[in-house]
Amino acid sequence: MESQSQNHFQELDVVMGTTTRIPRLMFADGFPEWKYRIDKYIKMKDFKIWKCIIKDPVRITTTAAGQVVDKNIENYTDEYFESVEEQEKALAILTMALSTDISQGFRGYTSAKALWEALIEVSEGNKDMRDSRQDMLRQRFNMFNYVPGETLEAQLQRFTTLNTEMTVAGIFYTKSEINKKLLNALPKSWFIS
Repeated sequence: MESQSQNHFQELDVVMGTTTRIPRLMFADGFPEWKYRIDKYIKMKDFKIWKCIIKDPVRITTTAAGQVVDKNIENYTDEYFESVEEQEKALAILTMALSTDISQGFRGYTSAKALWEALIEVSEGNKDMRDSRQDMLRQRFNMFNYVPGETLEAQLQRFTTLNTEMTVAGIFYTKSEINKKLLNALPKSWFIS
């Protein structure tokens, strides 16, 4: 029993991450939570790495015969090497944070920013897909109700998960609306007569 519990916590550490372990994107439907966690993890480790993810990669160039060309690596200064190192670290962190199954579809990306944007586009979709996801979540919220035989703890967990999904998707209800929905979803048999 203790071994099962320990294995469960180790699996959670892999997905959730720790201060020393990168959070892993194991399943596509876990992207919103992973995106939140990887953002915090990278900023905690080194904010310069995060800048490499959100900015275009620095291209080290020179002018030859009136044309801009990439500079030979032999001519890099220490500053150039630091810039390249930060960009490579950013790409490595994002790559290592993807499960083997997910990373296979993104191996062609050579910059952290391009990989990040591709992950967002594939996982979050275009505006129509986001709107559709929001509509689906609103419908789930409106139809939320007690499931016969469900414990209060299970119902609260389901409701909390739904609220988190809505917040991530950019749907916000007032606390009053949320409380009213939850109270109306409680089974009638729980009310004192």
